[in-house]
Amino acid sequence: MNDDIIFIIDSTKEAMDNALRHLEKQFVNIRAGKASPAMLGSVMVDYYGSKTPLSQVANVNTPDGRTITVQPWEKNMLQEIERSIMIANLGFNPMNNGETIIINVPPLTEERRRDLAKQAKAEAEDAKIGVRSARKDANTDIKKLEDASEDLQKNAEQDVQNLTDDYVKRIDETLAVKEKEIMTV
Repeated sequence: MNDDIIFIIDSTKEAMDNALRHLEKQFVNIRAGKASPAMLGSVMVDYYGSKTPLSQVANVNTPDGRTITVQPWEKNMLQEIERSIMIANLGFNPMNNGETIIINVPPLTEERRRDLAKQAKAEAEDAKIGVRSARKDANTDIKKLEDASEDLQKNAEQDVQNLTDDYVKRIDETLAVKEKEIMTV
């Protein structure tokens, strides 16, 4: 097989991998009722004048499925962390006991579960668009190759299509797992 075609297929696979990885990162942010330190992943704290991720100024744990605890490394950061969690607008009501911040994660309503499932579907669709875009770019690049025979180009396009089918299937499987997680009470 032509080196250019191998390069095109490898870079296409990498782009599709990135779309799948991005989807998995987005799914971490969609909470499924169970408390997780990742729920506070977007919280930025004003740490001596610079915006710093919460995980770099405090220890974030989940002692059980309904509670998140935030233990700052410096006690004087308690109020700032509490304020940052409120500003992040995640729907949590942090409680400060003087040493740690405790967040009770409320159970999801049926309506909220459906909304989260829709959000997950939309993220999966975005990932599929990324995969199809990589396929389109690869096919365009394959057609531009002048030193490759028509048969070689057709085979390369078929390889790219097989890759696309594989990644779309993996996205669908990832979505099915996330939807089950979201809808399980």
